[in-house]
Amino acid sequence: MITLHGGPFAGHRPARPWQLAALRMRPVLRFSASAVSLDETLLGQVRYRCKGWNDGDTEQDALRALSELGRLVGDVPVVLVGHAMGGRAALRVASHPQVRGVVALAPWLPTGEPVAQLVGRSVLLVQGHDGRASGVQVWGYAERARAAGARAGVVVVRGGPWMMRRAGVWHRTVASAVRQVSRPTALGPRGVWSSSGPVFV
Repeated sequence: MITLHGGPFAGHRPARPWQLAALRMRPVLRFSASAVSLDETLLGQVRYRCKGWNDGDTEQDALRALSELGRLVGDVPVVLVGHAMGGRAALRVASHPQVRGVVALAPWLPTGEPVAQLVGRSVLLVQGHDGRASGVQVWGYAERARAAGARAGVVVVRGGPWMMRRAGVWHRTVASAVRQVSRPTALGPRGVWSSSGPVFV
């Protein structure tokens, strides 16, 4: 399992492990780990070269990390857990042969973001809801992903778009999402894979 943290649209300064965006993923990784067998699972986080997306730098960093993982441990199945910019990168590289699925947290999904690379993958998009915005934005992406041949669903966390608010709910939802993506037959929010709309928690 590999996590990918968020970042700005543009930022060419070197990424550091003590940046807030990177630190924010530590509890996410810890709770995600509770959903898998640590005797059989490797945990890691992508180290970006630069802080920002920069026209696809983050995507390239994710691909390099997957290639390095393959060289180190062989052809093992991977679940990617990405937040914001990291969610976008995780979804972009889902066609890599080792990727089994993606859990994207409050993903940054510009209009027209591709979905063809998700065919055959399990994808869960987790979005916050603050009374103004809901899962509608990501639901359109999920519908397109389904049409392309992905197993896609959307979970909306009530109480705001930021993971710091109702952090416990976010973390438990992440663990459940990782469990479902790594073992698609695992129980989770009712109807998340087949629902005609986002599932609220």
